[in-house]
Order: sequence, then structure tokens, then C-alpha cells
Amino acid sequence: MKVQILGAHNIESQDTRYISLIIDDVLAIDAGALTSSLSFPAQQKLKAVLLTHQHYDHIRDIPALGMNFYLHENTLDIYSTLPVREALSEYMLNDILYPNFVEKPPGKPAIRFNTVEPGRTEPVAGYTVLPVPVNHAVPTVGYEVTSPDGKKVFYTSDTGPGLDDCWQQVSPDLLIIEVTALNKWYTFALQSGHLTAALLQPELESLRKLKGQLPEIVTVHMNPLDEKGIKAEIAVVEKALNTTIQLGYEGMIIEL
Repeated sequence: MKVQILGAHNIESQDTRYISLIIDDVLAIDAGALTSSLSFPAQQKLKAVLLTHQHYDHIRDIPALGMNFYLHENTLDIYSTLPVREALSEYMLNDILYPNFVEKPPGKPAIRFNTVEPGRTEPVAGYTVLPVPVNHAVPTVGYEVTSPDGKKVFYTSDTGPGLDDCWQQVSPDLLIIEVTALNKWYTFALQSGHLTAALLQPELESLRKLKGQLPEIVTVHMNPLDEKGIKAEIAVVEKALNTTIQLGYEGMIIEL
């Protein structure tokens, strides 16, 4: 399994992109940086996109992908919970902001929505996908994706603390977890459903206690304006847990 991080941050610039991951070049998770990172041929290789929740930085490229697949006369499968589909249909793919590619062209629409239910595994593009609820400001699921050879990656998406129930459901070889802000923004993180390094540590301690060990860990969704400080604070967590935690970056590839 090859996991590539196309976008690793929570704000966008020339050097940073919104969140997007891609597995083996065919299965994407979240759509913050798909069209800006992938060529037209690479986009056409996509078999499906998993969406975690409806915040803009995670769904931004769905209308653009819809246009690209429309012009290539192909259909892209989108998997999400019902609230994400409803938000996209009402606010973006509504024939006002952008064409409704769920219905266009008739008979072979550019986008085909598939509804997932938390806790129920789904076969998607040759993988086994498990949506797992996490603690964010809006209903959000992380996804554990299992490859045909049994390798597993779990991407939490945006989440705050309190992941014990989540850890019960997953057993990843690779954990991609958010750390959005510096420790000084502890209260903001709790209120908005995000993690700081200090909030991350007890979540990883809980995971280790349950599983007996920690998987490979990569963080994403960092505020790039504070990334140097976040890196220093994560180093403290690494030392406390005697483990390695990598900060994700645009173009990063992890082979499992």
C-alpha cells in the first residue's frame, strides 16, 4: 500500500495545501488538494473519493473534479455520510454555484454518491473501508482502509480528544492523525474539536494501552504559521512516549 499526502495543512498558500490523501493512486480521502495536485490523467485514475465531513477544506475540489470527469465523459464515485452529500448538493452542486454533476449528463452523471454508515464496512475500489465516528464540530468520520494484502491505514480526519471508542474499532499499521494548533490554543482546540500536541499524547497513550503498541504515526492539518512550534511540541510527546511521530507534508509518501 502506498499512501501519499497531497495536502497536509489547514490553510492554503503557494507552499501548503488543504487536506487530501491518495492510496495507490486510485483511492482518495478528502478533497482539499486533488485537482491542484493531480494531472488530468492522474485524476482519471481515481476510482473513488472518501469524504470525512463537510467543512470546506475537505470538500473543496469536488465541484472541480465533477467538471473534469464531466468533460472526460467519466463517472467518479464519492463516498460520504448523508450530511456531507446534502451539504454538497445544497451549497455547491446546486446549479447556482456550480452545475449539479450528480444529475449531469443524464444517464451517466459525472458524480455518483454512495452513502456510508459509521461502523459498517464497505468494499470500495478493491479495498475494505470502515468509517469510524470521531469528535469534531460537525458529524465526522475517520476511515480505516484495508488493502487486499491486509495493510491498514487509519486517517482520523479532524478530531478532538476522546478517541477511546474509535481505538476499539481500528488496528492500523499507519495512523494519520490531526494536530492543528499549538498547546497554547488548548481551549480553542477543545471547543472546535481539534488536537494539540498536549491533547494528542493521552490519545496515543490510550491507543498503546489498548493495542500493546503504537503504529507508525503521521500528523496532518497543522497550521503552517505555527508549524515550527507544533514540531517542537510534538518532539516532547515523542520523548514522553519513546516513539516517532512524523509531521506530514505535501508530496510525502509512506509505503506499507
